Amino acid sequence: MNSDSRRYLDPDVLDEVEGLDLQARLIVEGYVSGLHRSPFRGFSVEFAEHREYVPGDDIRFLDWKVFGRSDRLYVKRFEDETNLETTIVLDVSESMTYRGEGVRWSKLDYAKRAAAALAYLVTEQQDAVGLQLFDDHVRKSIPTGSNPAHLKLLIGALDVVEPVRGTSTSKALKEVAESLRRRGLVVLFSDLIDDPHAIAEGLKQIRNRGHDMIVFHVLDHEERTFPFERATRFVGLEGLAEVTADPEALRRAYLDELAAFERSIRRSCLANRIDFVPLDTSDRLGTTLAAYLSRRDARKRR
Repeated sequence: MNSDSRRYLDPDVLDEVEGLDLQARLIVEGYVSGLHRSPFRGFSVEFAEHREYVPGDDIRFLDWKVFGRSDRLYVKRFEDETNLETTIVLDVSESMTYRGEGVRWSKLDYAKRAAAALAYLVTEQQDAVGLQLFDDHVRKSIPTGSNPAHLKLLIGALDVVEPVRGTSTSKALKEVAESLRRRGLVVLFSDLIDDPHAIAEGLKQIRNRGHDMIVFHVLDHEERTFPFERATRFVGLEGLAEVTADPEALRRAYLDELAAFERSIRRSCLANRIDFVPLDTSDRLGTTLAAYLSRRDARKRR
């Protein structure tokens, strides 16, 4: 991979999530490695290809003739058999470029590394992953694939879009919902700067089509704490004007508004059986992802 791709696949992050899985919590269209339940029974009789056996595969589909020739276990795959398909939906709007003092990455860089780590995990478990980048609409879409070359293409695409536009999360989610042909897992990374009711409608459209979903709400630490003390000039993003204000007078109202906004999004996610995961760019990304994946796996087992 090129240097930009290696930069997004952060070794420290990968070390912390090593050995974890991103599994479907709901029924999806597909089956592989015993990780995911399928709503279908049986397989197409038409052979498609072989893939190497991994623990949990149904031994009925082992190809013993290939084993006799190569001394390695392979399973037969058929036309109707698919992996879990995970689509990562990443907000690349201008507001995602914000980076406060004392943090390593902007919201966008933090989200890119999180997206790359999950794409790596999905590929490692022999599932398929795709990518959609959006601001006020979906600007780039990479279909799902499951091999290392596809992962390289996907991670390389994270540098393609220059964040210069405003956000329409709700419009982008509608486009995503209409573009997905097979039920799977949709993972959203965004600061969710949009009307919460419009966002709720976008989330509902994806869930109504049968997809499992995770929403990662990415905010800078300064956005979560509003630590400013002296008179401060706030530079508007996404077409907003600059404002000079006394932060002391604004802090309480701002934090109350943020809390109300997150409560609204949480309620929408809860109503639609969507995982809602707040991300703070000052937190260790690997630790945060590993903790969430472990909790998700524990809930699924229960």
